[in-house]
Amino acid sequence: MPASSAEQEQRETSVRPLRAWQRRALTKYLTTRPQDFLAVATPGSGKTVFGLRVASELLADRTVSAITIVTPTEHLKHQWASAAAAAGIAINSNFTNGQGAVSGDFQGVAVTYAQVAAHPTLHRVRTENRKTLVILDEIHHGGDAKSWGDAIREAFTPAVRRLALTGTPFRSDDSPIPFVGYEPDGAGALRSAADHTYGYADALADGVVRPVIFLAYSGEASWRTSAGDEFTARLGEPLTAEQTARAWRTALDPAGEWIPSVLRAADVRLGQLRSSGVPDAAGLVIATDHESARAYAKLLRGISGTEPVLVLSDDPKSTRRIGEFADSDDRWLVAVRMVSEGVDVPRLAVGVYATSASTPLFFAQAIGRFVRARQQGETASVFLPSVPVLLELASEMETERDHVLGKPHREKDGWDDELLVAANRTEDEPGEEEKPYTSLGASAELDQVIYDGNSFGTGAFAGTEEEQEYLGLPGLLEPDQVRALLRKRQEEQVTATKRNGESGQAAKADVTPERPQTVQERLGSLRRELNALVAVYNHRTGKPHATIHGELRRSCGGPPTAMATVEQLEERIATLRSW
Repeated sequence: MPASSAEQEQRETSVRPLRAWQRRALTKYLTTRPQDFLAVATPGSGKTVFGLRVASELLADRTVSAITIVTPTEHLKHQWASAAAAAGIAINSNFTNGQGAVSGDFQGVAVTYAQVAAHPTLHRVRTENRKTLVILDEIHHGGDAKSWGDAIREAFTPAVRRLALTGTPFRSDDSPIPFVGYEPDGAGALRSAADHTYGYADALADGVVRPVIFLAYSGEASWRTSAGDEFTARLGEPLTAEQTARAWRTALDPAGEWIPSVLRAADVRLGQLRSSGVPDAAGLVIATDHESARAYAKLLRGISGTEPVLVLSDDPKSTRRIGEFADSDDRWLVAVRMVSEGVDVPRLAVGVYATSASTPLFFAQAIGRFVRARQQGETASVFLPSVPVLLELASEMETERDHVLGKPHREKDGWDDELLVAANRTEDEPGEEEKPYTSLGASAELDQVIYDGNSFGTGAFAGTEEEQEYLGLPGLLEPDQVRALLRKRQEEQVTATKRNGESGQAAKADVTPERPQTVQERLGSLRRELNALVAVYNHRTGKPHATIHGELRRSCGGPPTAMATVEQLEERIATLRSW
């Protein structure tokens, strides 16, 4: 049967140039034609385009006659429908469970996981009545709650084809994800098995995504407990889970000094990008809650002199606000989770991670908002608190992970957030009213810069020339140029620090004994020494810095340099000297 003119137009519109990974994945899909196919592709690499191309092929050859797209949020329903329209596929994103049926002008619907969970039988009947392709966007949400997983299994088991897409297949729980295959990993656990994987490292090498520079800020945080006791701790130093949680939340308090200092630094960085090659660059602040988001927006208004766009998760106009921001020249967007996953604002280039969310899933999705490449040489900058879990995630951005069922692997990796969640609650004696601790304030200083898995910098107080050296990096640089410039800046800092230290020692030699180093100072000193030795070894062997750091970790064990202890850094220094 010849295709209609509408079908032909759809076919011609949807057949547009694909990226190499999309071509490989499409070839694999069309060759095998499985009922279930899982594609794992890093945020920003084009999962939506791939999914719609598969849909176009299956509609064209009559394998399916209807499409159902399932997304985690209302905003993403409309985003998928808009992208589908551009590909010649009419998707109704306003479909509700109360409607039951849609106009024959549509080839499918876009719904949320929650919508399916509210009436799985309705969606099963719709799936049974037509030969349906179900696209499960961000399929890891099928493990969010047992009801969601059960619902999509009930609703879409009769589907002729199911295409599962995700940028982050791992989760922080043990809920198996429907329609995802698992294989034994040899260590007593089950690991998700993707049919096609395109990781961040691959996309970075292909120029599909931008590299990310992480600027980690430490500082002293003080708080008072409900019993009246006052505590002070420094972000970035070894702390208990409770101390880390409270110091972290204190730093994010808009009434303190930490968050205004970091917002000022981020705005300076954004201004540098806009004036040096990326004129429409935009910034995003990811907040924990609505109250904080409003306070951050007010602070940014005073800092930048412009009105930020505020997007709250319960705002019915959130989709329109995000779309308008994407097409505008506005500097800042402040959001609560709304832009943590799947939302496409390609001009986002500066981020402030001002949330206490710490799961690898949330972190990866949040950072994914900043990595979409538009022109050669663009680099994203993300400001974050200097806390161990975030430093580790930042250091291992290029590591590919699968969904592993089995809690022991999370405890081993330090990715179990239960302690952190518990520490954010104030546990009182039975029968007593819960009274939260009170933030007393927090200072801010640039602790280190993390790039390509390596740590750079020697620390700098907010507002100083040393901090400005890092905030003023050119807007357009190739990855090798970024690495070279960061090393140069670090060497200049090390030289200046040594020179100042020697002159200071001479001046006070006959006056007072030397002040003992704090843990923070000792860690910074050892990181500088290790990085200097790595640079020397690089010149002698030609091995990349990241490779040398990786060999040291395999030899000595322990976490990335950014969060290694004094003892671990000393061991690596000694090992490298022996090499």
